[in-house]
Parts: sequence; C-alpha cells; structure tokens
Amino acid sequence: MDEGKMDENEWRYHGEGNKSLVVAHAQRCVVLRFLKFPPSRKKTSEEVFQHLQNIVDFSKNVMKEFLGENSVHCGEVVQLPLDFVKQLCLKIQSERPESRCDKDLDTLSGYALCLPNLARLQTYRFAEHRPILCVEIKVSLCQGEGGLCCLLPHKLIFICSYACQYGFLVATGKWKQISKYCPLDLYSGNKQRMHFALKSLLQEAQNNLKIFKNGELIYGCADARSPAADWNELAHHLKPFFFPSNGLAGGPHCTRAVIRELVRVITRVLLSGSDKGRAGALRRGPAPRGPRVCEASPFGRSLRRQGKNSPECSGLPKGCLLYKTLQVQMLDLLDIEGLYPLYRRVERYLEEFPEERKTLQIDGPYDEAFYQKLLDLSTEDDGTVAFALTKVQQYRVAMTAKDCSIMIALSPCLQDTSSEQRPVVPSSRSRFAFSVSVLDLDLKPYESIPHQYKLDGKIVNFYSKTVLAKDAAVMPTRYKEREDCTLVLHTV
Repeated sequence: MDEGKMDENEWRYHGEGNKSLVVAHAQRCVVLRFLKFPPSRKKTSEEVFQHLQNIVDFSKNVMKEFLGENSVHCGEVVQLPLDFVKQLCLKIQSERPESRCDKDLDTLSGYALCLPNLARLQTYRFAEHRPILCVEIKVSLCQGEGGLCCLLPHKLIFICSYACQYGFLVATGKWKQISKYCPLDLYSGNKQRMHFALKSLLQEAQNNLKIFKNGELIYGCADARSPAADWNELAHHLKPFFFPSNGLAGGPHCTRAVIRELVRVITRVLLSGSDKGRAGALRRGPAPRGPRVCEASPFGRSLRRQGKNSPECSGLPKGCLLYKTLQVQMLDLLDIEGLYPLYRRVERYLEEFPEERKTLQIDGPYDEAFYQKLLDLSTEDDGTVAFALTKVQQYRVAMTAKDCSIMIALSPCLQDTSSEQRPVVPSSRSRFAFSVSVLDLDLKPYESIPHQYKLDGKIVNFYSKTVLAKDAAVMPTRYKEREDCTLVLHTV
C-alpha cells in the first residue's frame, strides 16, 4: 500500500464493532481497521501504535499457532496521512449505525491495521470479476458444559452459558427476542443439529450472522435493533449461486430450496479439514460428563418429548476449524467463578510490586514465550502467583476464542475446476471454491475480568429468580415446563 497516495473516495464503510471500525478498498482486496475511543478518552500515537502491534503479535504468535496458518490473517500496522483519515471519517459518518456513534474514530494518530478483505477469496490481491458470496458467523461460546442445571422431578435439564447470557440480554432490553440458535448444536458435528443451528441463525441473525455479496452486506442486522431481513429477498440474491440455470420458479418453494442449499454448503465447509494448527498440543484427560443438549434449544426439547436424553453425536472432525476453535475455548479450565480468586491473587501481587506488570506479560509482548505458558493445563493450585497468572492468561485467550467470527467466502467454480488452487465444496447444482478465515481475535483485556465476574453473578441471579418464580408471568415461556425445580451451578 502506498500510504503517500491515499484517496478517501476509493474506500467505503464496511462495518464496525465496539472497539474498531473497518473500511474496504473498492478495487483491492484489503481493508483498514481503525480503533475507536469515547470522546472523553484520548490515546497518544505511541499508545495506539502499540495497541495495534499487540493485536498483530497476538494473532501471529498465539492464534495462528492454535488455528492454523491459512485461517488467521495478522495484517500489519500502517501509518496514514492525517488529512486522509480526517476526510475518510467525514465521508463515512452518515453510514455508521446510530448505536455505534458513541465512540469516535481515531483521527489523531494516523495508525491503522491493514488486513486482507475476508469477504473475498484469500488468494488474489485484487477483486475477482466472478461473484463472491461470504458468510460471517459469530460462533459464540461453546466451551465445556458451563451453564446452569435445573433439577426437576426425575429429570435434569441443562441451559448452556450462551442461552443464559442471551436470555439475560433479552430480559434487560439489549436484544428484542430470544433466538433458537444454540452453539452446542453448531459444535455438535451432527449434521442435523448443525442444519438446525444455521437455520436458526438465519431466522434471527441479530449480530451473529451476516452475508455479503461481492463485498456488500445483503443480510444480517447492521444495528442490534434493526428488523429481521426478508428471506425472500435473500433467496433472490442467492439463487444465481445455487441454481444458476435450472429456471427454478420464485415463491416459498424456491426460497426454501435456496436456503436449504446455503445451509448444506456452509455445514460442509465447517466440517472440512483446514491446515494444521497446534491446538492438538492442548492435551487433556477425558471430557467431563454432563448434559450435551441445551434445554433452551428447541432441538433439545424435542428430544426430551421423544424420551431421549441426548442425540446421536457425530463429533467434530479434528482437522476442522470449529474443532480447533473449541479446543482454544477449553483453555478456560475454571470458569469465571474459579478464575476470579486467582485474578485477585495476581492483583494483590501487582499492588505490592507494580513494576512487575511488564515482566508478567499482562500487556505483552505476546511472543513464543507467552504462547508456551498457555500449554500448561495443570489444575492443581500450588498457591503461587505463577499458577494464578497462567490461568488468568488462559482465560483471556479462551474468551477471545468464544467471541470470534468465522468468515466463509464462496465463489462458483469455473467450468475447468481442475485449475482451482483452492478447496472446492459441492452443492446440488454447482460447485464452489472456498476459503475459511477467522477474525475478531483481539486478546480480551485483563481489566475486563471483574466486569465478567459481576455480569456472571447478575445472570445467575436472574435465572435463579426466573426458574424458581411461582408467578408464571415472571417465568419466560421458553424455559417454563414445571415450577418445582432446584437450580444449581454446573461446574466445568
């Protein structure tokens, strides 16, 4: 990239999250990622540069090792002309969702992160002329069996951590309604459950699923409170990809057929092998026994009505990206309740020896030494700061994996499929070259642990009142089956 010849008109708004904003180049397959800050909080240019460099180092030395060379794109820190950044900020301001405008784009440092555009196939520097379809899925936390167990007469039902948190966010007004999606279904490796999970995401996308066509968002809520998108309109966009020349008529049948093909192709891609990462270095004992189906999932409730305790579970292939992501999520060996006392141990040490913060690598550097310490999966507490610190760092990495997104780029194969240099996935009427990448891999802040601990307490209190409530009006109909129950924490 020639930083000296930057034209804001060649860039367009692509999207943003809580901490950063992304713009995409109109012709080249690259994006620029800028940090965002509240108006009252400013950082020096040096602090912004170090923040971005830490993101690059963590992706390169930690997440790429776990998830694989081809799945993680580290990017590089670039310095841009300040005038370009300011003009770009003005140009895109009107396109930003109102709910995201509480923070301002960093226009003072001139630093940004240059990354490949993951809404494109990851082999060409410039945009291809053939159509590209990209699906972004926020895979969400699925680690272990963490959640709540309700002991009903003669039955034990389980509500996973994701459903607990989601239900709490709906009750507090952050989200409009509860989705049928459950990450335990997506991570099951069982195609029937995975199909159900993906259809649930499509029905209630919220911020968990987005679909891009040639780099443009065509499905998925850009704002948390936007109305659900229309499946018929989505099918209209997707029909040329999955039924290019068979004259499939419009209407409900067409829509269902197109959505069904999309779900099957995504499932095949998610179960496909990827390049080798080192997630296999995380050696564990036998997996903990416990409920494998969440009561909040309609899939799980239908099994209970059929008298089945658990479905047939195929299991994820060890080479697929979902499996490797799950292994990193399982670095959270203690959950927040067990982790918080260890965090407090580290905090007390830092209060006494504040100069040791750099030695403990809390703020970096995220290098090979940092990665190697993550591989210590011992759970026997010897009372040392070193043990506590290792568990704290593992928790931060696990939480990062629980909040990442998988980007699947699909492009119809040319007639001569033998010339494809990328993996190919079939559908009923066509074949697609594809690439799979992971994004949103910023290491979760050390300072966020107290907030997560308090949030977890609020969620537990909410569910203890909800599930045990005698007043049927207080109890969400989704979880209400019997009033006589006991609520217990299900440990990991």
